[in-house]
Amino acid sequence: MLPAKNIPWFATASREERWLVGVSGGADSVALLHFLVEAGFENLVVCHLDHGLRGSASAGDADFVGNLAAGYGIPCEIGRADVASRIKERSESLETAARNERHAFFFRCAEKHDCPRILLAHHADDQAETVLWNLLRGSHGLKGMRERSMMATKKGTSLEIVRPLLGVRRAELVGWLTSRELPWREDASNAEPIAIRNRLRNEVLPLLDEITGRDSIQAFARGAADTEERAALEDWAFVQADVLDPQGRLHVPALRKLPVSLQRLALRKFLIDDGVTAVDRELLESALGLLDVGNAPVINLPGGGRLRRKEGRLWVEKMHEE
Repeated sequence: MLPAKNIPWFATASREERWLVGVSGGADSVALLHFLVEAGFENLVVCHLDHGLRGSASAGDADFVGNLAAGYGIPCEIGRADVASRIKERSESLETAARNERHAFFFRCAEKHDCPRILLAHHADDQAETVLWNLLRGSHGLKGMRERSMMATKKGTSLEIVRPLLGVRRAELVGWLTSRELPWREDASNAEPIAIRNRLRNEVLPLLDEITGRDSIQAFARGAADTEERAALEDWAFVQADVLDPQGRLHVPALRKLPVSLQRLALRKFLIDDGVTAVDRELLESALGLLDVGNAPVINLPGGGRLRRKEGRLWVEKMHEE
């Protein structure tokens, strides 16, 4: 049975539109590419970034993906990045540096192929890790990844991220590939306790299953779905609050009239809509401090940029785009 037939996104997605597809070589992204081909998607561009972290293994992943795409007659973009150097130069974590390099690569592919959308193979297990990590670091509620989201550069370029496999377990993907004798590449570093997500995946989630006698991945995935529904209500509440001026800046006097909970909600949505990443509780509390004219009129934002207050307005000052 082809799982794609049971995945809601495949029932409505256009087969004629061009789609970029992020393929790492792992089971999840390899399965996604096979699903797309078997479901009749003909206008695909495979995108693979070699992070340069695993020596010959990284090069082997790139060769594997290139050969897989060639076997289907699909154009393939292979990029290379020096993530280790970026970590030293910018003091970013391994996961952050790798993600930023991937995003920059995806934008280059989108521009080259005139395609403002990319499919990524995040699945239900990834969703559970994301929700748990966001919860532990104080992000808003049981926030996870959305099936559809937008990523923007400070130049105003945007890229739609689509994750059609969020409701599928990794074991299902591996089982499907195995049943068809379709190969994939295993990243041995995924089993090493060197990154937070690895430990959540390999240690914490199995322990939660053992302690509770329940499937923690399904529980976190349900929590993420509930949170996304509440986010839709937040969008409605934000519009009803009418706290934006005609230039799209936050109007401080209007914001001050709201209960603190709604002030926090409005600030969170405003920052996320402006492309600010890692909007956690600590950042929101700092942003709330800007409503007091006795405090400093500016705070720094993660990833560069600042949130500034002037003449009763709040707006995001963007750093110069590289």
